[in-house]
Amino acid sequence: MTTYTFNTGIAQHTFCRICGIHLFYRPRSHPEDFDVNVRCLDSDAIQHFQILPFDGVNWEQNVHLLRDESNLSI
Repeated sequence: MTTYTFNTGIAQHTFCRICGIHLFYRPRSHPEDFDVNVRCLDSDAIQHFQILPFDGVNWEQNVHLLRDESNLSI
């Protein structure tokens, strides 16, 4: 694994240096948390999550949706 940071250095993207898969990262929007690529977990793990669309183009207007516990259903 290797970690890439850019600009402010707050966001930390961790990925496999061999295959390039994005494993997890510490987002700039909430650096006290980790976002995990659920596809890197056991094969049936994704079935335990509800995938919600997220507008990444306008992420600053939508980042509150990441913190809204009512949107989570694990």
